Amino acid sequence: MFVSDALNVNEKGHLTIGGVDTIEIAEQFGTPCYVFDENQIRKNCQAFVSSIEENYDGKGLVCYASKAFCCKEMCRICDEEKMGLDVVSGGELFTAIKAGFPMGKVIFHGNNKTYDELLMAVQNNVGRIIVDNFSELEMLEGIAKEKNITVPVLLRIKPGIEVHTHEFIRTGQIDSKFGFALETGEAMEAVARTLNAKFLELRGVHCHIGSQVFEIDPFKLASSVMAKFIRQIRDETGVEMKELNLGGGFGIKYLTTDNPEKFYEYVRCVSVVLKRECEKQGINLPFILFEPGRSIVGAEGITLYTAGVVKKIPNIRTYVSIDGGMADNPRYILYQAQHEIMVANKAAWEKDCAITLAGKCCESGDLIAENAPIQRVHVGDIIAVLSTGAYNYSMASNYNRLPRPCAVMVKDGECREIIKRESYLDLIRNDI
Repeated sequence: MFVSDALNVNEKGHLTIGGVDTIEIAEQFGTPCYVFDENQIRKNCQAFVSSIEENYDGKGLVCYASKAFCCKEMCRICDEEKMGLDVVSGGELFTAIKAGFPMGKVIFHGNNKTYDELLMAVQNNVGRIIVDNFSELEMLEGIAKEKNITVPVLLRIKPGIEVHTHEFIRTGQIDSKFGFALETGEAMEAVARTLNAKFLELRGVHCHIGSQVFEIDPFKLASSVMAKFIRQIRDETGVEMKELNLGGGFGIKYLTTDNPEKFYEYVRCVSVVLKRECEKQGINLPFILFEPGRSIVGAEGITLYTAGVVKKIPNIRTYVSIDGGMADNPRYILYQAQHEIMVANKAAWEKDCAITLAGKCCESGDLIAENAPIQRVHVGDIIAVLSTGAYNYSMASNYNRLPRPCAVMVKDGECREIIKRESYLDLIRNDI
C-alpha cells in the first residue's frame, strides 16, 4: 500500500510515520512540514554498511550523499552508523565540520569548486577530494603546495554509460559537465598529470552514471569499464589504483508501482562482476566506495501541507491548493517527478478522486501533482506528499519570500525538530 515501511494507518484512519500520527505532528509543528523516520533511515544505512562487510570483506566505505538532505542531525546519524559523507559544496562541508563529523571519512565533490572551498577542505584534512577537471587540479595543487600538505584525491571519470532516467540526472555519458572522458584520452592525461603533482596523492578513480536508476546492469557495466581503466593505468604508468568509487544513484519508490531492487542486490551484483573483472585484468580488488543519498532518505520522508482553496473546473480538472508548493518541493516543475499523495486524516478512505495539487506561488507551473488519485479533499485537510525525504528540503527556496518549512525527525514514537521553521525575520536578515 505504501512506498515505505515507515508509513501506516492507525485506528483513527490517520496516516502515521514511525508510528506517530501525522495529524498530531501537523498540529504540533504546523505546515508545511518535512517529517523523517529515523529508525528506517538507520536501517537503510545499516543495509549498505553490512553489504560492504559481506561482499567486500569490509574493505570499503559507504558515503552518504548529503546533497539529498543535509543538516547537522543527518551528519550525526551517518557518523553513528559508521558511514562516510559525500559533500558537494563549502556549505555542506561546513555543516559536517560543525556537526563534528570525522573529516577523514569525508569526500568532496563538485564540478566547479572555488578556491575558498578547496582551501577549507585542505585545511580541515578532508579524506578525499574528487577532482573533476584540469583547472581544479591546478588550483588544488597550488593550495597543497602553499600549505605544504599532500592531498589525497580521486579523479572523476565519465565511463561513457547512458541510463534510462531523466536527462538532467544522467551523468556518466561523454556529454556531461562532470568529470574526465575516457573516449578522448582526457582521463589518462588527468592520471598522468596528477601522478606528476608533488603535493597530490592519486588514490583512485570515481564514476557516477546517474540518479534514480532501477536497473542493475548499468552499474555492473560501469564497474567493468572502471576495472579495465585501472588496468590501463597500471600498464601505462606502473601505478595501480588502490580505490574505486562507484558512485550512487540507486532508485527508490516514488509510486507504489515502482519496483527498484533491494539495496543489497545492487551491491552484491556489482561485487560479483567487479571481482571477476579484476581477476580477468590481473589487478587487485580496490577499496570500494559507494555514495547512496536518495536511497537512504528519499522514501523515509514525507511533507505535510494544509489544504486551502478547492477549485473545480467542470469537465477539466479540480485544483487543490496547499500552503506550500514549488518553493519547498521543486521536483515536479524540474523533472515532472511523480509522488503519491493522500489526505492524511482520511488515509483509510478509498482514493476516489483525481486532483491537481497546486502550490501557493505566483506561477502557473507551481504544481506538485496532476490528475493524481486521492481521497476527497476539503479545506483544512492535511495533505501528505510521500517520498520527499530527498531533494526537497535541499532544493527549497524563498521564492515569493516564503519561509522554508521546519524538519521533524520521528524515532520510537517520539518527535523532535531538527531544523527550525524560518521566520519573516530570517527572510530579511541579510537585507541592507
